[in-house]
Amino acid sequence: MTVFPTPRRNFSPWYQVVSRLMATEPSDPLVVEDAAGFDAWRDRFGPRLDSLLAPWPDPVPLDLEVTDEVTGDGFVRQRVVFDTEALMSVPAYLLLPDGRSAPGPAVLAVHGHGPGKSRVCGVDDPEAAPGSDYAAELARRGYVVLAPDLRCFGERADWNPEDHYACDTNLVHQVMGGWNPLTQNLWDLARALDVLETHPLVDPSALGMVGFSYGGTATLFLAALDPRVSVAVVSGYFSSWAESHKVPWNMCGSQVLFGMLGGMEHVDLAALIAPRPLLVQSGRDDPLFPVATAAEGLERLRVLYDRAGVGERLAHDVFDGEHQWNGPGAYPFIERWLGPG
Repeated sequence: MTVFPTPRRNFSPWYQVVSRLMATEPSDPLVVEDAAGFDAWRDRFGPRLDSLLAPWPDPVPLDLEVTDEVTGDGFVRQRVVFDTEALMSVPAYLLLPDGRSAPGPAVLAVHGHGPGKSRVCGVDDPEAAPGSDYAAELARRGYVVLAPDLRCFGERADWNPEDHYACDTNLVHQVMGGWNPLTQNLWDLARALDVLETHPLVDPSALGMVGFSYGGTATLFLAALDPRVSVAVVSGYFSSWAESHKVPWNMCGSQVLFGMLGGMEHVDLAALIAPRPLLVQSGRDDPLFPVATAAEGLERLRVLYDRAGVGERLAHDVFDGEHQWNGPGAYPFIERWLGPG
């Protein structure tokens, strides 16, 4: 283990944080060596995860409505709105592929940092990188897709001074009341699954979830928590908090939980997804989420998949690139395990 030299005096909060981080050891690391040990670990980890995320919001009726409809390239795009808790509604784009007349597979597509649902749906976003409209591409491939705005993004973005980062400002406000922004977004996304599974064109047994960057955070967590996610694609995120936290400004207020370091890791959440199909995407030159750390975590995770006889359901798409979505690696995996759209 690397140990930072200890100066006689230090004035830097960041230096102190990183020094303590380097000395942090997992309190109850994932056990994969034998089935009984894993089962016992999972029984311990579940309550620990729930305690870190608590409290959860109280449910309210969805009260779903369609407010607008536009014909797109191979699909119809509806703007929908639904409620998730008291005083909180979620705007989303629901993409309905042309020619779909019977229930079939659907995907919850979660955006990363940026303008919100508009980017993944390819709507009025001249700054989008090629291929970042993965919700629209999935709809063109025949899937029903729901792409909501997360809190602080898109239509849910409050005004902030230019020098204030919305995720971090929101964390300050929520912590004062004892709430976790990550939990709130996960709650909204679980309610988004409620919307999808009740749609007449959706087979509720065939729900996938994909997300890039912060969307990858949400996908990893929700797939671990909600067994309705039958196929998950975590892009531009999976590695470890211990490694990612070493990069200044890498974490944001919507992706962290109090006391999470040492209490759980990316691979721990992924272990709760097993044996469901999971694809992790890593750019070779991604400076935020190191590919080597991702590979180490997935090597441990593969023990669980192989022991269940479903090793082919776990895949690591390592591609030439940086922090970006990789469509060519994702769409064949989704079609194989979720079924064709």
